[in-house]
Amino acid sequence: MTDLAARTREILDALGVSLPLVEEVAQQPSRDQGTLVARTPIDGSELGRLSAHTLADLADLVGSAQRAFEEWRVVPAPVRGQLVRELGELLREHKELLGELVSIEAGKIRSEGLGEVQEMIDICEFAVGLSRQLHGLTIASERPGHRMMEQWHPLGVVGVISAFNFPVAVWSWNAALALVAGDAVVWKPSEKTLLTALACQALAAEAARRVGAPQGLTHVVLGEREIGEALVDDPRVSLVSATGSTRMGKQVAPRVAARLGRCLLELGGNNAAVVAPSADLDLAVRGIVFAAVGTAGQRCTSLRRVIVHESVHDELVSRLSKAYGTLSIGSPLERDTLVGPLIDDTAGQAFLAAIEQAQADGGRLVTGGTRADGVPGGQYVVPAIIDMPQQSDIVKAETFAPLLYVLKYRDLDEAIALHNDVAQGLSSAIFTLDVREAETFLSAAGSDCGIANVNIGTSGAEIGGAFGGEKETGGGRESGSDAWKAYMRRATNTVNYSAELPLAQGVEFG
Repeated sequence: MTDLAARTREILDALGVSLPLVEEVAQQPSRDQGTLVARTPIDGSELGRLSAHTLADLADLVGSAQRAFEEWRVVPAPVRGQLVRELGELLREHKELLGELVSIEAGKIRSEGLGEVQEMIDICEFAVGLSRQLHGLTIASERPGHRMMEQWHPLGVVGVISAFNFPVAVWSWNAALALVAGDAVVWKPSEKTLLTALACQALAAEAARRVGAPQGLTHVVLGEREIGEALVDDPRVSLVSATGSTRMGKQVAPRVAARLGRCLLELGGNNAAVVAPSADLDLAVRGIVFAAVGTAGQRCTSLRRVIVHESVHDELVSRLSKAYGTLSIGSPLERDTLVGPLIDDTAGQAFLAAIEQAQADGGRLVTGGTRADGVPGGQYVVPAIIDMPQQSDIVKAETFAPLLYVLKYRDLDEAIALHNDVAQGLSSAIFTLDVREAETFLSAAGSDCGIANVNIGTSGAEIGGAFGGEKETGGGRESGSDAWKAYMRRATNTVNYSAELPLAQGVEFG
């Protein structure tokens, strides 16, 4: 057993999950199903082996969740909020351990692992307050002696499919809202981050036990594509919330639509920042570097493109190159590391292939773009900056790695056109001190993304705002604002408190 595997066992034991893993959790899969191997991208070593759930197991888990939902939906929403409050407290108590497990299994640096758990705590706080604000409207009726209103009711079982890059936060954004909305949750995590999912399920089960919530309210299902497809196809799953690649979303959406189910998609991003002539370059460099290399460029909100005015292009590129030269690359468990590993060999190969193609398209490699020297084990690369003469096909494609393209522009209309000329529409930013430029970028004629920022990078969205994007990003919204409505069903009610019965459209029955 490696040191990382031994440490993982210690963390899982403290969080209430024992190895061999699946055989110890509440939902027992069949022993004869395939084996899933949990690995760490830090050095590629094995952390543990888990039995995958069968299709029959999944059917049983969804059935269990449906039964729990039927009990949970009649519990008053503020009481449901107590479950999420308890989950938040358990996350506070175990923040250091769960954050470390995120770093081990997903390869995030320590501060990012802890930050992801903090996001979970924050969404729990938000959802607890929300549990007293699931309000509808009173609507003016055209008929005398009538009152019209709308109510929001629990929806059903919510299926959550999450990606490796935010192995726990994405589940919490969905689960916290779904639980206060009165729903049950069945979660299929990425095959690359299984252990963090089991740890979260253990904490959720403990929170449910403490408040007396129905058994089976939350489940984790382990498996590969076949299990995901079955979860998507199950008519008892009222909402499928799927986070991942655009390719995955294009497969999920038609399957859910075929049964007229609901779908919430959070897919890829090809995020850009416009740097205007008036920009505070100190601020811009800091925002760009963090957004481009954070999580080794493996965020859906990672900065992929910088569109910079020709008058400040050379200075900005020089500053960015210098900043990249200071980045420490290595094990995410080391305190001073800023850039950890890519998730696997496929990601490393995609990074190098994109750089080769960009250079073939006339791009100039400014810095980085190689495998990192002196870092044993996993897929460690040197973050790259490529100065491009035009927005070629490779620039328009999302490469999930620390690869930043730089493009020039002459006027704001050209910058916005370049910005919007990609298939994805998640996050965007402009660095400018000109209020007209800022407001134009935020207007209907500006950024076509779901998130548009001024003088801040593309990553680091707060849970108070609705998170999501347009075009091939999927159109879904999670987290704050009124994103909770996706997890509930709307009912419009009319109450007649008069002795008359006026009919619609002036119809009269004699």
